[in-house]
Amino acid sequence: MGHEFRDYSRESCPTVKNILLLDSEGKRVAVKYYSDDWQTHAAKLAFEKSVFTKTLKTNARSEAEITMFDGYIVVYKFIHDLHFFVTAGDDENELILASVLQGFTESVALLLRNDVEKRTALENLDLILLCIDEIVDGGIILETDPNNIAGKVATNAVDGAVPFSEQTISQALATAREHLARSLLK
Repeated sequence: MGHEFRDYSRESCPTVKNILLLDSEGKRVAVKYYSDDWQTHAAKLAFEKSVFTKTLKTNARSEAEITMFDGYIVVYKFIHDLHFFVTAGDDENELILASVLQGFTESVALLLRNDVEKRTALENLDLILLCIDEIVDGGIILETDPNNIAGKVATNAVDGAVPFSEQTISQALATAREHLARSLLK
């Protein structure tokens, strides 16, 4: 008996249009777009400003909020002076998007040792960008578990590496920087 392998196309997988991390004034901290919906840099900035303005008056601090905006679903949460957003098409599942957002916010909190604020985020921008890359690749959701995301970002692939949970913050940062340097040199 042969096994039947299905070819799951992009259409059958939940996809994300962008992941945005903005500051309390709506300015970029870290953003990644996976769609051609916004062709120009100006269009991306205009979308970020609009979504920031639309969500500013909401209370998305204790738990994530969901809104429909310009034909997109936007799931978002605010932590201190940072605003986290995940955007997808209006046909995507809100629960899946909420799990992407939760994976993003909680992995960032783990990597920043719960010091989730703009200053710390900017000092550790490499870790945040790696976090985004571990969560979504080309719009396809890869991982939503914050421990797995933070662990992949903070540990290197060398056997015998100290587990993330047992590393000091300086070890974790050094490991992540080595990982980033290696990934840039590939």
